[in-house]
Amino acid sequence: MFLPFFEALRAARIPVSLREYLAFLEGMSRGLVTYDVDGFYYLARTAMVKDERHLDRFDQAFAHAFSGLESISCDDVLEATEIPAEWLEKLAEKHLTEEERAEIEAMGGFEKLMETLRERLKEQEGRHQGGSKWIGTAGTSPFGAYGYNPEGVRIGQHESRHRRAVKVWDKREFRNLDGDVELGTRNIKVALKRLRQWARDGAAEELDLDGTIRATAEQGWLDVKTRPERRNAVKVLLFLDVGGSMDDHVKVVEELFSAAKAEFKHLEYYYFHNCLYEAVWRDNRRRWSEQIPTYEVMNTYGPDYKCIFVGDAAMSPYEIAFPGGANEHWNAEAGSTWLQRARTQWPDHLWINPTPEKHWRYTQSTQMISEIFEGRMVPMTLEGIDRGMRELGK
Repeated sequence: MFLPFFEALRAARIPVSLREYLAFLEGMSRGLVTYDVDGFYYLARTAMVKDERHLDRFDQAFAHAFSGLESISCDDVLEATEIPAEWLEKLAEKHLTEEERAEIEAMGGFEKLMETLRERLKEQEGRHQGGSKWIGTAGTSPFGAYGYNPEGVRIGQHESRHRRAVKVWDKREFRNLDGDVELGTRNIKVALKRLRQWARDGAAEELDLDGTIRATAEQGWLDVKTRPERRNAVKVLLFLDVGGSMDDHVKVVEELFSAAKAEFKHLEYYYFHNCLYEAVWRDNRRRWSEQIPTYEVMNTYGPDYKCIFVGDAAMSPYEIAFPGGANEHWNAEAGSTWLQRARTQWPDHLWINPTPEKHWRYTQSTQMISEIFEGRMVPMTLEGIDRGMRELGK
């Protein structure tokens, strides 16, 4: 019965293993979600989705495999889905009040509801708005859209209004988690969580449940124990490209910066323009008056820092390859020299590029920097950041 569903998940590029599918079937055979459509959905998702990036694809595959839960064909209402009709009846019992169930029983129950729908489809001609019998809109008939009936069948409505229709499956709350979408602050935080090394520091403020239980058992009275909170001990050094072509990416870079500050306790950052040279700065309003020598930064932060460059890598190739190639000042040494020094100082390094990866091959400077970083350049998508964090965490 559920094999087409399994095949739909695989077709949607969700990496579901046979073992996970069998675990899902075992849960079904043990009656974990009998007559519960929502429970069926969550059991399937829990058993067969390992990565939250695939949640939206799962919703789409689920809707495709059980299309009767999302929309109902006029001629074959009951045959539109393989989900048993008993499930729908139990779902109605779960969500409806006693008065509403009495109204349905007065009509003759669920089967009578379906039979009446078929009859009215044959009788009705044209559109109907309002009222309590015909299939239409804004009324109290149990069939149609934009109205209200405690056990309705939604036909021709874009989305649910009262969340009371028996067959409705149009929630897709995770579409922005797909691995190929542009990032927002929430998604960046999800991706940055891959780069975590937990350590306990600070004051003893967190309840130590195991320690409390142990001490209470030993003492014979309640003995509350606390311990320092766990924090992410990873140290991150950010170099952020600003100005020029990066003006088009200000919003997403701001979101990355905001997410990084929230995720990493040990975070340092500096700005540069196009390529790394002999000086960087912390305040863009004072970029010429308060520059910091790059050598000073290298001497301050040790090789235990994870070094991340953020930039579109779009510039004249001369800015990378030759002394004097910078477009704003005279650089005594080529940008590639400084990038190599940075890579040597911080062995765990990465370049994040906000430009879509498919465009990189059209920009010579992007290819040059990618070669300098030996391929450690990733796009600013959830999949790209996730891949980069895994690389840094090795």
